[in-house]
Amino acid sequence: MRAEQADNRTKTYILAGQPVEAPRLPAGLHLVATPIGNLRDITLRALEVLAAADLIACEDTRVSRKLLDHYGIKTPLTPYHEHNAADARPKLLARLASGEAVALISDAGTPLISDPGYKFAREARDAGHAVTALPGASASLAALASSGLPTDRFMFEGFLPAKQGQRKTRIAELVHIPATLILFESGPRLAAALADLAEGLGPREAAICRELTKLHEEVRRGDLAALAQAYAEGAETRGEIVIVIAPPGEEKALDENEVDALLRGALDRGSVKDAVSEVASATGRPRREIYRRALALTGADDDGAAS
Repeated sequence: MRAEQADNRTKTYILAGQPVEAPRLPAGLHLVATPIGNLRDITLRALEVLAAADLIACEDTRVSRKLLDHYGIKTPLTPYHEHNAADARPKLLARLASGEAVALISDAGTPLISDPGYKFAREARDAGHAVTALPGASASLAALASSGLPTDRFMFEGFLPAKQGQRKTRIAELVHIPATLILFESGPRLAAALADLAEGLGPREAAICRELTKLHEEVRRGDLAALAQAYAEGAETRGEIVIVIAPPGEEKALDENEVDALLRGALDRGSVKDAVSEVASATGRPRREIYRRALALTGADDDGAAS
């Protein structure tokens, strides 16, 4: 039996200045998308669920409180984020087991995307609790729609590694993916990430989508090299940023000198094994061929010893 509310409060939210009573909410976990900037980008169903829930788990209670206060929602908040998830998750599962309705939200957008919510959702489902997703705002999809780039096939990559060597290795793995790429990036790392993307992916068309749905929304378009230069020279990087990159086009085969240049760069960053893997992935050429080129460049024999 569902736990009764201790205060028997009427569950309401405020819409257009008027209180609206929220309908009773079934027990279970409710995954609620919230605005990525403009507070009006929330669905009526989301307001009903947030108002009717017994508890809302969120990344940062201070951020989420602004949304709830805007709509007059009094539901209690509890933090759930990557730093406390292991401790908080059993407590939330216990609330579900007692028959309560728990809503899960992120600071902005759709929960479970680049946050630890998927572990909670998975364990809740494994425990037999109903898990319901409420669609709504998504920074990745808003950026894709704003970019002007192909939308028929796309891949969400999330954040690239912060360290340059690891970032370049990951970019090399993305070269031949036949889809528009969607990435998140922080302002301080944007120029460096774009420079590595330009080097690794070539002159692809891209869009930098910043502060979507907010007052200072900006979508800057161009090829990766031009965008890298613009942000290296001081273009604005404050706020939330999404990078959208066009899929690969028809690419000419690289000649031996170009393959060797890629190998030299990769060898400067790591071992022969890692360099061969990176360049084979980037060029689509057989690993054995790339391995022979690497041995020739390093002056090593087949056993890896320098000659």
